[in-house]
Amino acid sequence: MLLAELLDAPELGLRLLYSAGGVLDRPIGRLVTTDLLEPGRYLSGGEVVLTGLVWRRQPEDSAVFVASVAARGATTILAGKAQLGDVPEDLLAACREHQMTLVEVPIEVAFADVTEYVAAAGSAETGARLSASLVRQRQLLSSIAAGRSLDELAARISAEIGHDCRVLTPTGRHVVPGPGELDPDTVDAIARRFLTADRMPAVAAAPTPGESAAAGSAGAYSLFPVGSGFGNRLTAWFLVIDGDHTTWSHDHVEAVHELCAIAALDRARRDEGRRALRPLVADALALVESGAPQTEVAARLRQAGAHSERPLVVAVAGLRDDGTGGPSEVALTLVEDVALTVGPAVVAPGRDGLLVGFLPFTPELPEHLRRAFGRLAPGLNRAHLAVGISGETAIDALAGALEEARFAQRAAGAARAPVSVVTSDEVASHVLLLATLPDDVRRTYSNRVLGAVIDHDRRTHADLLMTLQEFLACSCSWTRTAESLHLHVNTVRYRIERVEQLTGRDLSSLEDRVDVFLALKSL
Repeated sequence: MLLAELLDAPELGLRLLYSAGGVLDRPIGRLVTTDLLEPGRYLSGGEVVLTGLVWRRQPEDSAVFVASVAARGATTILAGKAQLGDVPEDLLAACREHQMTLVEVPIEVAFADVTEYVAAAGSAETGARLSASLVRQRQLLSSIAAGRSLDELAARISAEIGHDCRVLTPTGRHVVPGPGELDPDTVDAIARRFLTADRMPAVAAAPTPGESAAAGSAGAYSLFPVGSGFGNRLTAWFLVIDGDHTTWSHDHVEAVHELCAIAALDRARRDEGRRALRPLVADALALVESGAPQTEVAARLRQAGAHSERPLVVAVAGLRDDGTGGPSEVALTLVEDVALTVGPAVVAPGRDGLLVGFLPFTPELPEHLRRAFGRLAPGLNRAHLAVGISGETAIDALAGALEEARFAQRAAGAARAPVSVVTSDEVASHVLLLATLPDDVRRTYSNRVLGAVIDHDRRTHADLLMTLQEFLACSCSWTRTAESLHLHVNTVRYRIERVEQLTGRDLSSLEDRVDVFLALKSL
């Protein structure tokens, strides 16, 4: 019940002495009865504090008491008159200072009467809410049985609670779009908040509050997980609802939870259908890897749901350190989810333990994949997602495109970022080229070229390797290197000469500089 309704109860005879803004229209939280001078440690926020003023020994005590309860987020003080015969002015002044609502309880009214009244009203409200919730659940289930889509049910709940509802995944895929499109930066912020929030539901703020016209509360969005045991957040669905749910009525929050339950049923149905297609995708991939005729590959891809007559792109992905050592269900679900955002696409585990997707080509595809996969980074912890993308290809060249994508995926796997997406066009840099070499080959090469320098630094702490790195980064400029390292030019010259002696390389020679540069990058 609301505080205003409690004040209107004639049998209690409560009198409002001071009202802080908006408190009267808020639901009453927990009732706490106390006569401690500083009871704040026992409060958690939102309470209505009943006190007989036994703690007041002198006027200054009022400021101490009110400051203690206000600091912990209590909303209202109900002060009894029995102890002092009246509510003292110093208590009223302290409540005004701390914006704390103050209500006088008559001498003839026991605190137990107030508590019982609130409890009885709460029980009646709970019964009414349960009844309304049951009716709503039956209506939603009947709508599903009648063939209503999740989009229609979300629109119905949106109209009921007055806030637009969407269903998203952490990659930014809109399972159920809202009436207004969310800009990519807002989707990034929402996904990050969902993956990192300590508890659910949570509230996410748009990057620039007020920029999105759809946001109901200055760019705030409430996030509710779909399903009671939604498990790994990386693969979960969640409701995104305009506005801050902490300001909503209990009925509206209940309606959202019911929509979450219905969305969980819808997801289970969709997941079942996607799992049924996986064997067909695996067959198509096996045909590509074995060099089967184009017509067979095209037919199997069409059966799996891909448009084989259009230009395609092959994507190869691997999730390392996910606890399984292979293409886990988590990794497969993630890649399938991103594939669904680009059109008719199919995904299957490859023979090398990586995931392979056949995606419809668009010029924007690489950047789209980077952004979608990149949204997962806050939830990966120590895992690493590496994705390689081929160039545009036709059905008769899928085998070559698959090799391109695998090569790019090996390069992506060497990156240190939680998520790395590399296209075949990008495998031209020396860094990416080195990344595709086996670790033992890179180590052997760098040790042969720089082993003596590394050993010298280990024994003498002469910082030759660090000086060499900065020297090459400064395009072999003595002056710029000295300035960057805060050294004298002669010191830099001495160190570089010592490097040349130890490596047998002449750094004035382009070929020798390349050898040393590649060895540094192989460390």
